[in-house]
Amino acid sequence: MNIYLDLFLTFARVGVMTFGGGYAMLPILQREVVDSKGWATEEELMDYYAIGQCTPGIIAVNTATFIGQKNKGIFGGIIATLGVVFPSLVILSALAGVIEAYSHIGWVQDAFGGVRICVCVLILNAVVKLYKKAVVDKATLAIFLVVALGSYFSSLSPVWFVLAAAAAGIILHTLGGKQK
Repeated sequence: MNIYLDLFLTFARVGVMTFGGGYAMLPILQREVVDSKGWATEEELMDYYAIGQCTPGIIAVNTATFIGQKNKGIFGGIIATLGVVFPSLVILSALAGVIEAYSHIGWVQDAFGGVRICVCVLILNAVVKLYKKAVVDKATLAIFLVVALGSYFSSLSPVWFVLAAAAAGIILHTLGGKQK
């Protein structure tokens, strides 16, 4: 299959199967991009998540752009980005008028409540999988705990946590003398 069509369809599938925003897309991106297509390693995908979190825009859209660009340059990035946003654009356009008319109905509210719970579980699964790959020693555990507690108890932008974690990683690597 044409790689551009494959990029578009893969990211359109990610976009159409995801409810709950960028974080809910993480396990689907993992499965499609790393496990199924091999377009990125788990480590690269974690890096894309981190960069996507610090740059303006939606994390899944940013990640799609990075992966498309990595595989087929700027045009690949554009195609992957269009793929991930296209389903939302179509669905939201179709639902925009309808959702307001029916959002007060009990079973519609219950359905959205169930979807929110499902999204929480999907995000938790992604976090556990990423945690197992990222937290590999005491230093990375310390960074994880500081960032987790800091982000929970403060209203600082995630950008500051990513920058601080990057600096801590460099400092700990330098002090520890570890070789990659």
